[in-house]
Amino acid sequence: MNYQDEYLEKLWVMAERGESGLAVLAETLCQELDKRHLEALVRGGLVACEPAGDQIALTVAGRQRAERIIRAHRIGERLLYDVFGGRNLEEGACEFEHIVTTELVDGLCTLLGHPRKCPHGNPIPEGECCHSFDRTARHAVSPLADLELGQRARVAYIDCRDNRRLHKLNGLQIRPGAEIVLRQRQPCLVVECEGTCIALDAAIAGGIRVWSGSSRGQGGRQPADGLAGTGRLGRLGRWLLRRRDT
Repeated sequence: MNYQDEYLEKLWVMAERGESGLAVLAETLCQELDKRHLEALVRGGLVACEPAGDQIALTVAGRQRAERIIRAHRIGERLLYDVFGGRNLEEGACEFEHIVTTELVDGLCTLLGHPRKCPHGNPIPEGECCHSFDRTARHAVSPLADLELGQRARVAYIDCRDNRRLHKLNGLQIRPGAEIVLRQRQPCLVVECEGTCIALDAAIAGGIRVWSGSSRGQGGRQPADGLAGTGRLGRLGRWLLRRRDT
């Protein structure tokens, strides 16, 4: 990651946390601030900075660029978690955000059903594709609870803030790509996965999304396999296959 993107990304995260100031930025970066880097960001119109007052903030242009970086990073984390079960999230997402275009990120966002949060529970900035959600993915991904009793489907993604729950589900084989069958609705949802029946509380079940109808998930292939040969997402697919083999 180049220094400009790194500074902008950290400033975005600081703003999300309600933090500000040059001292906090240095602490977040785990290094002393380089005066030349700050001056270059100011000259580029990406940040407004008053070193004497310990003030620094993203400009409109800086926010737009930071938003693209953050969106790509968190979509990358979502993809890595959903496809590979959470391995090498940070390293892979940092690589991902620098090899994809906005078009590729939007294509992947649609494939994943326009997730709102990364695996860590942080919000994913919306893209243009999210604004046309009804046309692009409404019938591709649906809540687990929408399945009919006895209906089979493949997990598309899991929206959950609690990492412990995510790891527990992963240990029960309920992960993106896994085939599940809805066996019971009351008093709680019960699904069958890998030959085992599992009771899910409402909070967990509410965050599970499945490929619906005859959509992508029914073919039994992982997204990485299906993307490798397509033109628009071919570059992304090859990256995914490399990540899968690490």
